[in-house]
Amino acid sequence: MPERNKSTPGTREGDAATGLCVFNVTRQSFLSLGIEVLPARFGLWRRLVPAERSWHNGTWLVPCRWIHTIGLRHPVDVVYLGPELRVLHVIEQLLPFRVPPLRRGTHSILELPERTLYWSNTAPGDQLLICPASDLAEQWARAIKERVLN
Repeated sequence: MPERNKSTPGTREGDAATGLCVFNVTRQSFLSLGIEVLPARFGLWRRLVPAERSWHNGTWLVPCRWIHTIGLRHPVDVVYLGPELRVLHVIEQLLPFRVPPLRRGTHSILELPERTLYWSNTAPGDQLLICPASDLAEQWARAIKERVLN
């Protein structure tokens, strides 16, 4: 489970590893309803050990500046995130056994099922919200209140 960390917005102590949702605030679309959160030191090497995994939800590597797809069986969509969960760069359908480039300012990386970026229209500059599903209603209520007051 992720520990609460000032450099990791959107995570709280006690969150379930797969209980986090990814919402694109800019485009008002979901990217995932259940992502696995992994420290980067485990995420980069976990693929080298064969294991049955669910690829339908995605993985958030925190903190992480670089990934590889060695050992993956399927293409993935990759989202490079800054410290405030702003999208810095995206790669659609990164094939297995590839090493994508490093990106300056990257704090964490989301690996999502292929075509996720296409269907959610996610692009560089978008603001993401990563939080437990139980917090989404609270976040939306706060956003609506801000819109009404402005």
